[in-house]
Amino acid sequence: MTPTPLFFPELLADRKLKPGAVKLNFGEGDWYALQPLIEDERFSVFAATVPCLIGTDLGRRLPAALRQALQRAGCQLAPDEITYHCDEPSKPALPQAARWLLGDWYLAPLAKASGRLETSRALALKLLQRVAEDADTADIEAFFRQDPVLAYQLLRLVNSLGVGAGRHISSFAQAILILGRQQLKRWLNLMLFAACRDDHRSAMLLARVAIRARRMELSAKAIGLDRSGQERAFMAGMFSLLGILFSQPLAEILSPLKLDAVLSAAVLHHEGELGRLLQASESSEGAQELVLTRLLGQLGVSSDDHNLINLEAFHWMLGVIHEGAVDA
Repeated sequence: MTPTPLFFPELLADRKLKPGAVKLNFGEGDWYALQPLIEDERFSVFAATVPCLIGTDLGRRLPAALRQALQRAGCQLAPDEITYHCDEPSKPALPQAARWLLGDWYLAPLAKASGRLETSRALALKLLQRVAEDADTADIEAFFRQDPVLAYQLLRLVNSLGVGAGRHISSFAQAILILGRQQLKRWLNLMLFAACRDDHRSAMLLARVAIRARRMELSAKAIGLDRSGQERAFMAGMFSLLGILFSQPLAEILSPLKLDAVLSAAVLHHEGELGRLLQASESSEGAQELVLTRLLGQLGVSSDDHNLINLEAFHWMLGVIHEGAVDA
């Protein structure tokens, strides 16, 4: 039986270097097995939320019926000239004709961070360490009084996701009370990526880490891990990109956080079940079809499940960045 092609959406930046569109791509397999995904209401909602682009190459490869189904779902044909590819570490500048930027430019380390940026990140990382140590609420709030930008970004992020069950969160103490410490760690990690105004990579890095963490959480659920295991999978996805954010070796950054051995081994060495989930997520991001197919087989996740997980992870990311959770 020919497998369902794997779904490899790619996040594109707009001319302001913020997440702006998604370029669709699919692996090899039975094209018509994609019909249930394309006709799923969640796919149509996603395509209505963010521009979903069908590049020239994919448009040629797709059967006409599938291409038309994608267009009916809200996807758009996109000629090559409106996208510009960049993997260079310097801040990209798009040609005049290009509307969207693709590539891994935002995964390159910063050549030199400003003093304010380094101070803000050092404080945020120290704050994360204190939360991991279960410090008193008053102790944690003191960090936010040192850097109101961090406090503002966290409250914007939490409120934009509507996690307060209809309540508008207006103070950090209230966020701790409503969220609980475990969920607080999640949003603090997201905040690390969101709170760096002097970093041109910030908006795309936040989106990338949100997708990875949510993809890992949903994959953990798919393979039967309990809620605690799903939360650890989410955190592994978050921690795995801290080295890129800080432009430092990941082991050095994680050392003061005193992660448990299983989580640390997964993030640093891809060991254990969490490590395989991380490898699968990274392979999905790189459209490494053969590697991902092998890993999904080991994990017991079908192509159809992976495709829906990817769709839901990208949709969740849009909630994270909604209404200016990342300010330029």
